[in-house]
Amino acid sequence: MFRQYAPGLLVCAVVGTAAQFLSDHYGAPAMLMALLLGIAFGFLAEDGRCVPGIDLTAKKVLRVGVAILGARVSAELMVGLGPEMVGLLILAVIFTIAFGVVCSRFLGRGWRFGVLTGGAVAICGASAAMAIAAVLPKNENSESNLIFTVLGVTVLSTLAMIFYPMLAGWMAMDDSQSGVFIGGTIHDVAQVVGAGFSVSDSAGEVATLVKLIRVTMLAPVILILSLVIRNSMGADSATGARPPLIPFFVVAFLIFAALNSFGAIPAGISTLLSEVSRWALLLSVSAVGMKTSLKRVLEVGGQAIFLIVAETLFIAAFVVAGGKLIS
Repeated sequence: MFRQYAPGLLVCAVVGTAAQFLSDHYGAPAMLMALLLGIAFGFLAEDGRCVPGIDLTAKKVLRVGVAILGARVSAELMVGLGPEMVGLLILAVIFTIAFGVVCSRFLGRGWRFGVLTGGAVAICGASAAMAIAAVLPKNENSESNLIFTVLGVTVLSTLAMIFYPMLAGWMAMDDSQSGVFIGGTIHDVAQVVGAGFSVSDSAGEVATLVKLIRVTMLAPVILILSLVIRNSMGADSATGARPPLIPFFVVAFLIFAALNSFGAIPAGISTLLSEVSRWALLLSVSAVGMKTSLKRVLEVGGQAIFLIVAETLFIAAFVVAGGKLIS
């Protein structure tokens, strides 16, 4: 059984490692590098011994990475920020996804694309995109939409990492306000950390905390999305089976989060699980890149670019305005 998947798993591991090397030595986002390198090796997913392992990595390893991500969050995070700020972040996630769905329908893109891009922008970038795509009903555009979303949020996060600290200074924000702005608006965790600590250590700590609150929203969003899809779409046309009531990886995410909240996961183990999750997601992005045609990604069009930029500006404006109201 393992021999069937080993070549594809090994290829994804090599691509993921190369992406991390480029990130460590040249400062490029690891997820973006994994995606681009994966696309370059797309021929491996078309035919040959690597296909089963690449498919396994794109689907199963992804779910493992999302599940273990729960070890990074806890109820203590919410208590530390206070109810007003937690409420603001929850509303920012809800309204950004709703904004994405409405705009996507208006642009003729369909609700799936709005949920995918809105969720990625609102929660945690590429990781959220991968997790949401795992529960969305599939169609002929699913893979190209996912690749576009991962690419889009990663590029926008990198730009935000550069410009948002300068924008926070221009708006005369203090360290706490800068941390909330950066953590509440930048898509990917790594870029939040980079931008926050480029302002100050205090701003970096606040930004990381705020960002992890947004990460915590991943499980309830996927849970609600799964229930809505299950109730509205009924049985799968190909298998005749209904989607599971709660995807197993969401249950695992909640279990890890609960264990971490009660202090049942030692700090060292939590750090190890965080690294395992990061690597699992990195390898999954590599595999998804291999499975996607670059030509189809380029066919997504200018409307999609407009949508993901609009969602990014929307959540930034929402968090800034809300922060001023509760400060």
